[in-house]
Amino acid sequence: MGWYDSHLHRFRMGNDHRSACFATEFDLDEGDEGIPESDVRLDQILAEKGDELWYECDFGDGWDHKLVVEAVLDEPLATVRCTAGRMACPPEDCGGIAGYEELAAWVRSGYDDTLLPQSFEDAEHGRNWLPLDWHPDHFDIDETNEALAVASAEPVAVTGELAELAGQLERRGIQALREVLGRPISHAPVDLSDGSAARLTETYRTFLDIVGDGVALTAAGYLRPAVVEEIAARTGIAEWWIGKANREDMTHPVAEIRSTARALGLVSVRKGQLAPTAAARRCSNDPQALVAHIVGRLPIGTKDYERHAGWMVLAVAGGGTPVEQWRAETADLLQALGWSSGRDRFTPPPPTSPTLQILEQLAGASRVRWGEVKGTDSAVAAVARAAIQRSRP
Repeated sequence: MGWYDSHLHRFRMGNDHRSACFATEFDLDEGDEGIPESDVRLDQILAEKGDELWYECDFGDGWDHKLVVEAVLDEPLATVRCTAGRMACPPEDCGGIAGYEELAAWVRSGYDDTLLPQSFEDAEHGRNWLPLDWHPDHFDIDETNEALAVASAEPVAVTGELAELAGQLERRGIQALREVLGRPISHAPVDLSDGSAARLTETYRTFLDIVGDGVALTAAGYLRPAVVEEIAARTGIAEWWIGKANREDMTHPVAEIRSTARALGLVSVRKGQLAPTAAARRCSNDPQALVAHIVGRLPIGTKDYERHAGWMVLAVAGGGTPVEQWRAETADLLQALGWSSGRDRFTPPPPTSPTLQILEQLAGASRVRWGEVKGTDSAVAAVARAAIQRSRP
């Protein structure tokens, strides 16, 4: 359905909330007695046509789901599939039926301000909170079956920190990361052609060529105007940037190239000069070697949030998510991990991280206006998968 299963829940044998139910892990931790839900198989309680099982989710919003056996087949189907459906899943944490009805009326009206739910500060807040392209009347059976195929697929094997994060979500019943790692592209090869390696590393190789053996910085520690202009011209930034593109502090795409190159260990600052590192000298003229160096450094960061954001965007990019959706999907995964924006419980945390910025650079962020890099970049996806697979035994 698209929910994260991040709220308390209960399986019941009947519609009445007082019906016999199975104990969740939370119930048992609280000292309640009952048959643990994890000890019961579906075929033990659903066997004949007409048998029912009720699932209650989010005791605050109060969603009840009724599962009914419509037919018993002689042989199992080869694949899991949806046979029919209608309307879209209500967004999680929307306030139950009453909140959902307010949201649905607002969206159906074309986002009429007079119908904006009171839980949102303004229309922009509401539209950013809603799932991408959500409409209450939308249902596409092909999309649903694709989602089922992903949900039932085995995720790519991971180890180390990413495995710990995946396990953390699994223990809470949240399948979002498992689904990302189960996408077909997540299992694809990681090899890159020489042409792809050259395209991905073009921005960093150009930057290193301009830096040469080292360039003097200003007293404030910025690149000098002539260097900024050359970087902007040769990387393509000058073709779309509004302004003179001659000050690093006023030309953030140039500043981002420098900051990500430094995060990757390609340049360092010493005695007022920005200079290439020994690693950069070894691989700046060899695209494949430079890709290998970048893979070996990902994800970037020492703080928990940076590491978590880095792993999530690597999983998202490696699974073939289009570039324009990286940020939103990464933010959703971070929210599932327990991170918040600090603004309210509805708003996902900011997904920006050094790892995200590096992947965006590889995808060509300097060559076009920010936000206009779109589509699935199979070469960047391969780099992300290589970084995920690097720690495998």
